[in-house]
Amino acid sequence: MRGQRSGNIIVILVVGAALFLFGLFALAMLAMSTNNRCVVSENGIEAQYDQNRNNYDNYFKKLKETAQVPDMYTEDLKKLYDGAMSGRYGANGSKAVFQFIKEQNPTLDSGLYRQIQQVIEAGRNSFEADQKSLIAKKQAYKDYLRSQPSGFFSGLLGFPKIDFNKYDIVTSDETEETFKKKKSAPLKLRDKESQTEQESK
Repeated sequence: MRGQRSGNIIVILVVGAALFLFGLFALAMLAMSTNNRCVVSENGIEAQYDQNRNNYDNYFKKLKETAQVPDMYTEDLKKLYDGAMSGRYGANGSKAVFQFIKEQNPTLDSGLYRQIQQVIEAGRNSFEADQKSLIAKKQAYKDYLRSQPSGFFSGLLGFPKIDFNKYDIVTSDETEETFKKKKSAPLKLRDKESQTEQESK
């Protein structure tokens, strides 16, 4: 009887030890999984923020480069007009103004301006998509930190290790002021002086 009782105790101890070790292993795996998820999330937020900066910088460089084209074209056009006035109509070309108007005048290609508009629109849309992606990554990580048991383990491991405010999206002063006051003023298509002049007419 004593041998059988001793055998039962040994079995219980072995099973208990196995369950204890299994529990420790499960907790360790959960802690490592939480750590890895937090690291990946924080790296993703930092990488997305860098991408936003890269996109914003590239957008303005492209816009600046594209905007130089009409300036150059306008300068060439000005030279062409000057040449037309002084060459074909003489130094005192004002006598031939009516003839000049009747002829086919060189015009500034509106396609260049359309190209700038396309660059602006595409750049804005691309940057907005990156901003949305940053917002989504931050939200997903915050949800994970506030869920359980991930929230408990992430807290024990010292997460979050990033300052969320550092990775805010880019907005304008007008937007910040509007949200601060909780009021949005109507858009003014004309300034007061223009409006007064229009009304006086």
